[in-house]
Amino acid sequence: MRFFSDNAAPACPAVLDAIVAANAQDTAYGGDRLSARLDARFGELFGCEVAVLWMPSGTAANCIALAAMCPPHGGIVCHRDAHIQNDEGGAPEFYTHGAKLMLIDGEGAKLSPDTIDAFLGTLRDDVHQVQPHAISITQATEAGRVYTPDQVAAIGAVARTRSLGLHMDGARFANAVAHLGCTPAEVTWRAGVDALSFGFIKNGGMSAEALVFFRPDLAKVARYRRKRAGLLASKGRFLAAQLLAMLDDDVWLANARTANAGAQLLAQAAGARLVHPVEANEVFLRVTATEAATLRAQGFDFYDWGAGQARLVVAWDQHADVVQPLAQAIAAL
Repeated sequence: MRFFSDNAAPACPAVLDAIVAANAQDTAYGGDRLSARLDARFGELFGCEVAVLWMPSGTAANCIALAAMCPPHGGIVCHRDAHIQNDEGGAPEFYTHGAKLMLIDGEGAKLSPDTIDAFLGTLRDDVHQVQPHAISITQATEAGRVYTPDQVAAIGAVARTRSLGLHMDGARFANAVAHLGCTPAEVTWRAGVDALSFGFIKNGGMSAEALVFFRPDLAKVARYRRKRAGLLASKGRFLAAQLLAMLDDDVWLANARTANAGAQLLAQAAGARLVHPVEANEVFLRVTATEAATLRAQGFDFYDWGAGQARLVVAWDQHADVVQPLAQAIAAL
């Protein structure tokens, strides 16, 4: 009855089977037959030519993408609550060799074209101020909110006008797509996204994320940066196997739909306690310390999220029969 993080969920059977199947001799360092399939397979999913690099973590995927977009003297525009700002231990600055995260606000941890333009309008175009080179948005956001294709496209238009790269931290990209009911293409490259950190670990993967580039020039730079950062696994076929297994039969989407459905059960039980609309697999509640203790005494595990709030996260393997007891306990508070 653990609802504190989808990172704690088990790997799904399709992934484990794929890892076992990949346990044969092959070429090392990404030259194997499974890694060689990634570009074409993800290209089918997105309906365009892509370059895909497997990564061992979401932090690695985000940071290598941003390092490919932004020089050490540049800046990356992101939300004040973004994961790259608050939960990656300074890794973006480390991997970019000093690029500055330029923080702005927005409801639901979302950026908007107006807030981005307003912020950029305060900057002078001279050597005494850091100049922006990229924008990073999170899908779904740290408040569990989802950008629609139109909202991404509006930010993409700002990026293009100002010659900035657009990165999407898609740690819960699958949950966002499941909520929107759109194609992956509509909310990424067609909306102006240059690079996507496509999250699989939270959604049933074990140790692999996909860094998807919609611009080949960025992928070329990223390959060198991945090696220099010590992230080029010699037996990368085991990472590639996981990604391919999640795409087969749309396992990634089915898993996300299960998690989203569980979050909706909790949202219905929470009612007026909701802090944010539930659009993916995270639920933020208003609870007193006593109420939180009451839930924990019944065996439910979750994060305290600031004063008087709790965060509940439903994982890919938590079907309705697992989530319903917590929904009932919330409704009974």
